[in-house]
Amino acid sequence: MTPDPKRHAGKSILVTGSASGIGLGIVDRFLAEGARVAGFDLNPTPRDGVLSITGNAAHEPDMDQAVAETVARHGGLDVMVCNAGVIAVTPVTEMSFAEWKRVMDINIDSVFLGSRAAARAMIAQGRGGVIVNAASGAGRRGVPNLAHYCASKAAIINFTQTLAIELAPHGIRANTYVPGHIETPFWGGIADGFAKRWGKEPEEVIAAFRASVPWGRFGTPDDVAATVSWLATDDAEYMSGQALAMNGAEFPY
Repeated sequence: MTPDPKRHAGKSILVTGSASGIGLGIVDRFLAEGARVAGFDLNPTPRDGVLSITGNAAHEPDMDQAVAETVARHGGLDVMVCNAGVIAVTPVTEMSFAEWKRVMDINIDSVFLGSRAAARAMIAQGRGGVIVNAASGAGRRGVPNLAHYCASKAAIINFTQTLAIELAPHGIRANTYVPGHIETPFWGGIADGFAKRWGKEPEEVIAAFRASVPWGRFGTPDDVAATVSWLATDDAEYMSGQALAMNGAEFPY
């Protein structure tokens, strides 16, 4: 879908994990659709017209400050997209507690902190709002060597369902987007990790994952961003507490 420059005109949007991949695609989509966008990341990617905020989305003071700065600069917060996340490829028997904690902290803690800060700001504004959190197909089914990632994404889906119920009286909707295989910089580390486990070259790993998608290709950040944009429109006004997948028909759910 071609971006509509008036679709989100004047809305204030904050996106975490905005420096690359899906997060950057979401930033660019909302920017093209007339929104006032803030991007929050450890190393934000500069974009004309985007408020760049540097910080750690899994660190409470940083997350609270990012929301406060967005509200101050843009006159409020209409849409919060909690997209920050990491992945690592390690079987449970070889996984250190430090690695488990790192993946869980960045993936689920950042969603909790971002959702909470956004909800507080939106309730104070009294005009409703939209929270969209990043899950994954791995949160719907187990994937060998990704136990921490799968657990964190499953937690995000359930957390967001609960959040939606709690925030409904305030007119605030909360949903998750559930990507399948999306072609992003993440794939370098994923392919290397599985290549070591499978005794293959990274290119062979990527080809195998791509071949598993019935639609015949990996998704793109634009595919995800178009869905996130729709979730933030009035057309999705009755949708809350849902996990919306985009995965090229791979493991439909």
